[in-house]
Amino acid sequence: MEQKELTEIERLKEQLQEVSRPYQQEQNQRQKKFDFLEKCARCIEKNDFFQIDELLRSKQAEDILEDSQLKSCGFVFNQMKAFAETQIENYRIRFKDDLLQLAQEANLPLEMDLPRFSVLKGIEGSVDFSTRNTEINQVTLKSIDPRRIIATVAKLKCQLYDTPFDARMFIESLLQCYREILKKEGRGFGDIVPVHQLYTDYVWSLQSKTFFQNMDKSKFRGYAIEQFSVDLWRFFQSRVSATEEGYRIRLNPGRGKSFWLIDQAGEKRQITHVLFLKN
Repeated sequence: MEQKELTEIERLKEQLQEVSRPYQQEQNQRQKKFDFLEKCARCIEKNDFFQIDELLRSKQAEDILEDSQLKSCGFVFNQMKAFAETQIENYRIRFKDDLLQLAQEANLPLEMDLPRFSVLKGIEGSVDFSTRNTEINQVTLKSIDPRRIIATVAKLKCQLYDTPFDARMFIESLLQCYREILKKEGRGFGDIVPVHQLYTDYVWSLQSKTFFQNMDKSKFRGYAIEQFSVDLWRFFQSRVSATEEGYRIRLNPGRGKSFWLIDQAGEKRQITHVLFLKN
């Protein structure tokens, strides 16, 4: 086949694809709406009223209601919404017991004073039945399903507490960063340093040599402030109370830029400055 014929065939193929593209897009949208309605039907069959409530508050539900060919869904959706709200309100009475049971099964030390709850230091949540949302640390979970709450908490606990932690190495590294800050600023040992500066320098100290040779974001080792807070608490709870030279860390509250950190007493406080002192 000559090159001219091949070019013509390719051109015709592209034109045909261009003509069919809108129909394919429409078909894909129809399929998504069909899949959504099928998912709703399965949830009704399972009496999964939490999932029904979440589905009806989603963007997909709005898209279906705006479809002129699916106007009848409005009436059905309203009935489903009323059903889900009634079931959730009834469930509210059993909510606390179910959440505690699921936490126990997941081996999570859950403490509750509704609407607030906590699991270990540094993991806190709040349930809002009116908006059907649950706040867990910095995460907004668009659900009040106890199963999803416990799953999210378990994942967070794994991230914050189940990673290897060396209390000695942690406090020695913080001391080194503290010293470097004072040295750069020409100040004496025992002076306070801003907590955000110590945190920033500590994060840089965690990076590998490879990262500094090529600062690609994929090579950067992230270290969230909530992890820093939990690691401070893990240090305070460890058998290590000071550095090898006998320096202890002190967290100071005050005015200025601050972080919410867990202090020696296990209280969450706004800390602005940090210093090291001899015993």
